[in-house]
Amino acid sequence: MTEVEIVEALREGRHEGQMAAVSRYADRIFAMVVRQVPDVMDAQELTQDTFLRAFNRIGSYDAKKASLATWLCRIAYRLTLDFLKRRRPLMVSIEDSQGWQKDVTDEDLEAELSTGREERIAKLEELLDELPDEERMLLTLYYFEAHPLTEIAYITGIDAKALANRLYRTRKKLYRRLKIED
Repeated sequence: MTEVEIVEALREGRHEGQMAAVSRYADRIFAMVVRQVPDVMDAQELTQDTFLRAFNRIGSYDAKKASLATWLCRIAYRLTLDFLKRRRPLMVSIEDSQGWQKDVTDEDLEAELSTGREERIAKLEELLDELPDEERMLLTLYYFEAHPLTEIAYITGIDAKALANRLYRTRKKLYRRLKIED
């Protein structure tokens, strides 16, 4: 089935539309969620909840605004953040308020964060786990899921320029933490 046919079947409440949507998009949604929610059972439940919510709200889907996959990611994003807020205490980073630190160029960030050394990659993964939920989700959507900023803006409901700034600040925060660790 094409995406248009899937949406039509879902709007008509046909079972084959639900099966097609799940078979086509479940792995993608699960991969996004499990990067944020390490417990596989919770990630599976959130993936299932994403589809249930989508099936119940298919009438609000607008193909002119986003693809079905991006719309599903938006639902999963919100459900996952809600889940994480209920499970994790609020974390405030001292680094966010330290304006006295020297500014970091894009070139410095790329050079430091894109190195392929295994110990650096392991450290980055550890630091990612320590980030606030929204920052971790942004990095997941941008780097792991390879969504363009325009799609992430739709998924998160945040302006693309604001997201670009958040992405830069988050990368800068990782860079500083790596420098402290070294």
